[in-house]
Amino acid sequence: MNFPATMRALQQTSLDGPQDMRLITDAPVPVPGRGEVLVRVLAAGVNFADLSRACGTFGNGPQPPYRAGFEAAGEVVAVGEAVTGLPPGTRVAGVGEGAFAEYFVLPAAAAMPVPAGWSAEQALGLVVNRPTALAALKPLGRVAAGQTVLVHAAAGATGQAAVTLAKHYGATVIGTASTGKHDTVRALGADHVLDSRGGHLAADVLPLTGGAGVDLVLESVGGPGFAASLAAAKPVTGRVVVYGLAGGEASLTNWELVYRYPVQVIGLNIGTLIRSAPGMFGELMGELSALVAAGVLAPARPVTYALADGPAALAELAARTTTGKLALLP
Repeated sequence: MNFPATMRALQQTSLDGPQDMRLITDAPVPVPGRGEVLVRVLAAGVNFADLSRACGTFGNGPQPPYRAGFEAAGEVVAVGEAVTGLPPGTRVAGVGEGAFAEYFVLPAAAAMPVPAGWSAEQALGLVVNRPTALAALKPLGRVAAGQTVLVHAAAGATGQAAVTLAKHYGATVIGTASTGKHDTVRALGADHVLDSRGGHLAADVLPLTGGAGVDLVLESVGGPGFAASLAAAKPVTGRVVVYGLAGGEASLTNWELVYRYPVQVIGLNIGTLIRSAPGMFGELMGELSALVAAGVLAPARPVTYALADGPAALAELAARTTTGKLALLP
């Protein structure tokens, strides 16, 4: 397949935030190396990790100037050495560097086929948000039928997947969201929805659990709300899976774990899980594929922006004014 030598791409020029992301029109189209494929991007996913990278708070994040974005779906247009089974024309989704562009390179082993009948933008989230939600619930959170799960940011892309999956596994779900998003969370099947800005999370959760606390917290907020998540978990057996820090860093001391918050705290970074526990990740993606095939997880319906509007999309994500998945269309 033919493709140009240069392309449009978004480049992050500082660590001061997405306002310093610039559209460049003459970026070289990358060349796939051994074990890689070149993908024509049809839709790129916007994630909180993009904000963290732009603000310099992402662990071992890229240094500017760098091509922004890491999640995309599109069409294979070229393959590197030792790549089989992904001929040009194959539609895939995956994670690689520089996804906010017209083309990006993807490791062939990490390329997930777009499900039949799904558009590229509908497939966004299959390699980031939904695996994160499933990992937090199942292998790490050990969710079981009859348990109660507290899902933060329940109207976001990962939160929506978590609510849907937790209900599928038989849990009672308490979601948090700003008041304007409560109907969205209820429509997903959440049993209770709390105001994420109410400031009394633990006190609000206890009456809903008979005073016992929740069995599992999916914690993506961080900042001042982190302590409330710990306090909302059931003592001793309660689990808090931490996979985000949208509200900033929060500290937790060993004294607090022993005396104030005697709960199980588990960290989750999907990239680390892929690298350090590939067997677990393979099982996770197998279960995810089965859930998609069974119709438990429907195609995403992202809010779309033009590629040039990437900084605006990230600003809206930072301001918590968005719902669900966000996508850039080159």
